[in-house]
Amino acid sequence: MRNSRARSRAALSMAATLPLLAGALALGIPNASADSAPSGRDALQGTKPVWATAKADQGATSDSDKVSIRVHLAGRDAKGLAAYAAAVSDPQSASYGKYLSAEQAQARFGATQQQIDQVGQWLKANGLTVTGANRHYVSATGDVAAAEKTFGTQLRNYRKGSRTYRAPASTASVPAGLSDAVLAVSGLDNAPHRSSHDETLPPPDAVFRNSGPFSSYYGSKTASTLPSAYGSKVPYAVKGYTGKQLRAAYGAGDWTGKGVTVAITDAYASPTIAKDAAEYAKRNGDAPYRRGQLSQVLPADYTKTEECGASGWYGEETLDVEAVHAVAPAADIVYVAGASCYDADLLDSLNKVVDHRLADIVSNSWGDIEANETPDVAAAYDQVFKMGAIEGIGFYFSSGDDGDNVASTGTKQIDVPSNSAWVTSVGGTALAVGKNDTYQWETGWGTLKANLADDGKTWTGFPGTYTSGAGGGTSSSVKQPFYQRGVVPDSLAQANGKKRMRTAPDIAAVADPNTGFLVGQTQTLPDGSLGYDEYRIGGTSLAAPVIAGVQALAQQARHGLPIGFANPAIYARYGSKAYHDVTDHPLGPNRDLAVARVDFANGFDAADGVLTSVRSLGKDASLKAVKGYDDVTGVGTPAAGYVNSYRRH
Repeated sequence: MRNSRARSRAALSMAATLPLLAGALALGIPNASADSAPSGRDALQGTKPVWATAKADQGATSDSDKVSIRVHLAGRDAKGLAAYAAAVSDPQSASYGKYLSAEQAQARFGATQQQIDQVGQWLKANGLTVTGANRHYVSATGDVAAAEKTFGTQLRNYRKGSRTYRAPASTASVPAGLSDAVLAVSGLDNAPHRSSHDETLPPPDAVFRNSGPFSSYYGSKTASTLPSAYGSKVPYAVKGYTGKQLRAAYGAGDWTGKGVTVAITDAYASPTIAKDAAEYAKRNGDAPYRRGQLSQVLPADYTKTEECGASGWYGEETLDVEAVHAVAPAADIVYVAGASCYDADLLDSLNKVVDHRLADIVSNSWGDIEANETPDVAAAYDQVFKMGAIEGIGFYFSSGDDGDNVASTGTKQIDVPSNSAWVTSVGGTALAVGKNDTYQWETGWGTLKANLADDGKTWTGFPGTYTSGAGGGTSSSVKQPFYQRGVVPDSLAQANGKKRMRTAPDIAAVADPNTGFLVGQTQTLPDGSLGYDEYRIGGTSLAAPVIAGVQALAQQARHGLPIGFANPAIYARYGSKAYHDVTDHPLGPNRDLAVARVDFANGFDAADGVLTSVRSLGKDASLKAVKGYDDVTGVGTPAAGYVNSYRRH
């Protein structure tokens, strides 16, 4: 599994983002080279990373070094699982909506006890120690020599960037008799760090507060004393939208999400979430929580708390919970925490949702860049998503906060797991909600920042430098799924070559932290005490739970029948009045938009002065929000007709 950490998608209304936290058929699968294996063995495609080249070779890994691996189990019928998941998700299929229970799904497609036992015995016979086994994987540890014997490959050290990692020198393989039982193996390269158990969660991060002036709704307060931008005076950034404004913008009507359960997965867990969520609802006009409406499923232990920046994830959970409740105030919310920000623990959280059918809709505001994803991990994630699909569970992933990722990585690429053909990738917008909660317009989220000059008369280097924006673009590894055909233009689908590939995002909602959401959270105050405070926040970490909330409303409109994997239904509504077709120039081709921002220099009060800047809207690196499908907002954002389009009479 990858050594890089999953990142949250929340973007503070300061500069940019929170600290790093760390199938088959027509739906498309990650590409893998036609790797070969010795006679009598079957290759595990893609287990030799692309960066493990002869040029990067640093020599053999010591035989005595320790390896921790997971052998992911294929289950009874991997191809049948993909076919069934596609059929029950497609409105054009006779099997649409004919979901299985968690028990039925496991009985039909899950791993058998015989498969679990066979894999365990094979690992032990080759000198590895089995450390755990369940219906998803068998985990084991041992030395490099035993791992090499088990998987028929040599492990060597390779230079990747400024670091050195261990990886297979050739494709790993398994005995032919186990090929139907083994889906993939992770851990041969970039084994997870060792961590002690019973780690305690740190206190909340230092308080963050927004300075004023603010607009209470978009355009309510003009920065008349500041320089013009794009030929006119601009409004101050909003204080932060609340549920009433977001519900109005996205056509909630009288729907509340009653009878629907939304799960949220993140790493770690805020120790004050119940209190904070209740206080936020009381202060901002949301319905109070019913007894049991918000619940948590927590791991026995947390690991890697320092490495993953555990306290930074508290704000992520808080944003996700409060945003879902703001949009769907009657929906039940279950928070399922990962023990760390690593793939193995996040996969465990997702599997809990599917194994126990904990929810209908799953909001996930974390991810990484596609270059860091290996085929073994992609296969493990996709298996969870397909099992969820056959149970009527839909997964929603934020598309990222760095646009095309060139500024942050030097390479144009999209994010994972939102690149999966089996999830709904949620992009981001800048949203203008006007007086009386009236929807005005949206642009794609992409920010250019220019600071106020010392003389106060101009914006330095206007329009400024790129800070952040909604993730999107074309996958290098996942083929175009059927539901994108005829909607995604070839100029995007074939951006990386002749083959049509998966393009992200699928749908979008508000994300720009300059037009963001007001969130309330217990934080560490300057005097060291803890206290509840509110601040504006954004990022596709906001967009994902907002869309999850909207989907809860849509499911209620279906009399509670789960929408499940939503992409076929989302694309079936393309071009209709169900969506706002978002462009970067909603007021005309020559009308660029911006807002003025004033921030505390120290992040919480005016003792060290304030910083004034202008933030341009709709400037997302090389990505453009245009008429029709685009790689910033997908098919668009939910309009007044979206929820009602799911209504069953």
